[in-house]
Amino acid sequence: MVQKLFQIDAFTDQLYSGNPAAVCILENWIDDSIMQKIARENNLAETAFAVRDSSQYIIRWFTPELEVDLCGHATLATAFVLFENYNLNTSSIEFISPRSGKLLVEKGENGLLILDFPTDDINFIEPIQTLNEAIGKNPVYTLKGKTDYLLIYNNQEEIEQLKPNFFLLNQLDARGVIVSAPGNEVDFVSRFFAPQCGVNEDPVTGSAHTSLIPYWSKVLGNSKLEARQLSKRGGDIYCEFLDKRVKIAGRAVPYLKGEIII
Repeated sequence: MVQKLFQIDAFTDQLYSGNPAAVCILENWIDDSIMQKIARENNLAETAFAVRDSSQYIIRWFTPELEVDLCGHATLATAFVLFENYNLNTSSIEFISPRSGKLLVEKGENGLLILDFPTDDINFIEPIQTLNEAIGKNPVYTLKGKTDYLLIYNNQEEIEQLKPNFFLLNQLDARGVIVSAPGNEVDFVSRFFAPQCGVNEDPVTGSAHTSLIPYWSKVLGNSKLEARQLSKRGGDIYCEFLDKRVKIAGRAVPYLKGEIII
């Protein structure tokens, strides 16, 4: 069986930056073990698989190690592939995730693609010593969402200087750890560490912004925010807080179009 495969750099308008995701638009679902093997072979943070179901697309995401509940950059990449290669007569796409429900992506201005995701439920918790040791610096605040920890620091320089112990991080009971602070040129900056998923540091993490947007919107008193993820590749995210939903917008550029043998 021959299957088309696309690789897209998401949350960027320049090649070799942002977060790369592989995308497979399937006619029908294939075995979960095969999807996991494809994701492992691609060796990217995420490989997205989507199947059309009437006017919607069912979408699932796999890291090299496991299937995840939600992935922003691979959803953005999948929408980009569908808009650019599948002749859709629409300006929006409705995805259905078996794990995260309805996810919308619409075309914005100047090449932006806008994700409409559910807001994460985040809460302040007491500091966790093992978490602080793994990150290497005590935060100002510690919060916990559905799948991730969120650590808040004083400034961008502290975020840039963090050097986590990934062995210790891998022992935590969470998908990953978000670290964030006010930005020098944007409203807030962040990094995301997820060795549990086979990704020590994710270049740009759309799903992490379901936690970051409600936090910073309330702290800064603004529903519309600009953010940057400070990985080596880097990425820009345009954010809007809508209470139970958040909008996460970015651009995407194609890197690769090919075929794989299944």
